[in-house]
Amino acid sequence: MNPVNPAETPADEEAARLHRAKVWGGAERRLWDTSVDGTVGGRLRELLAWAEAAGHAEAPVDMYGNGLVELLERRVAEELGLPAAVFFPTGTMAQQVALRCWAGRTGSPVVALHPLAHPEVHEGGALGAVSGLRTVHLTDEPRLPTAEEVRDHPEPFGALMLELPLRDAGFVLPSWEELTEVVAAARERDAVVHFDGARLWESTTRLGRGLPEIAGLADSVYVSFYKSLGGLSGAALAGPEDVMEEARVWRHRYGGLVAQNYPAALSALRGLDVELPRLPSYAAHARVVADAIREAFAEAGTGWFRVHPETPHTHQFQVWLPYDPEALTAAALAQTEDTGIAFFRRWFSPGAGGPPGVAVTELTVTEPGLAWTAQNVKEAVRDFLARVEG
Repeated sequence: MNPVNPAETPADEEAARLHRAKVWGGAERRLWDTSVDGTVGGRLRELLAWAEAAGHAEAPVDMYGNGLVELLERRVAEELGLPAAVFFPTGTMAQQVALRCWAGRTGSPVVALHPLAHPEVHEGGALGAVSGLRTVHLTDEPRLPTAEEVRDHPEPFGALMLELPLRDAGFVLPSWEELTEVVAAARERDAVVHFDGARLWESTTRLGRGLPEIAGLADSVYVSFYKSLGGLSGAALAGPEDVMEEARVWRHRYGGLVAQNYPAALSALRGLDVELPRLPSYAAHARVVADAIREAFAEAGTGWFRVHPETPHTHQFQVWLPYDPEALTAAALAQTEDTGIAFFRRWFSPGAGGPPGVAVTELTVTEPGLAWTAQNVKEAVRDFLARVEG
């Protein structure tokens, strides 16, 4: 998705960003908390309070991956039911290392993935520029590839990367049966399977399976700590012990062996303890919110709109409206400034490949959103629309 106004100067955009963060972060009522809500002091005090309650406050700080980082790696491996895990400072680095390790084993630098997958859209061509890998696309549809598309692709590939859920297509997931068939089709081609699981934590509701069974389908899995778990930063790569040992070597070569990571590791452990058990309730309530939004638009005679997917696959989903994204963002900001309610936040154009005259936003439901009834949602949507149309 493109920024609201790419013509703004960097200084203008930064000032606007800080203003939005202050307004939405200070909202009295909101659907979700984001990584930029709050202040430095508030976030650190909250983390310290949890560390003291969990018995981690007096633990020694880590140095080059020991201590709390090792504890986190063991916890991730346990949660995913995989032999080993390695902490990385970023998911971009973790995935490059994973796919590079598999390329060395398969003898193929070709990675099959979706054109909307994170490495294709948000990483500046890093797989090719940094790691010497080449990508191919199995489908252009806004969903993950089918087993037939995997089998019928005319070019050999060594690895199949599946982003679960596929964020830029609307946080969409396949069914469990579709996923197992796709993995089996990749195996028939002697390709390894890597899951981009930045948001895998919340995929259990839609897939109807626990994390170990889901992760067990893949040869390696990347997970993020700051997206759904509310961590400060960081990621992990999990898989076979020999591959993870090689991943540690490449992490160092890529500049990822940071001297100390205890704040990030501590916040990730908090996320696993506090947020992970809540994610199924967030996903369930996202369906209530999505239904109420759709009903509010229909009752207001909005005309064309989309809530996508109609039934959210996770606790995140898209909303589309036929208005200028700047106007919608301004209305959302004004609603929070006037009422203290943050419902919609920033809106975007769909980019060069999308239809003109429409805008899209992403909604998330986390702990603050559980208190919202369907009626609360409808009232917020009606107020928002009045500001747009007024």
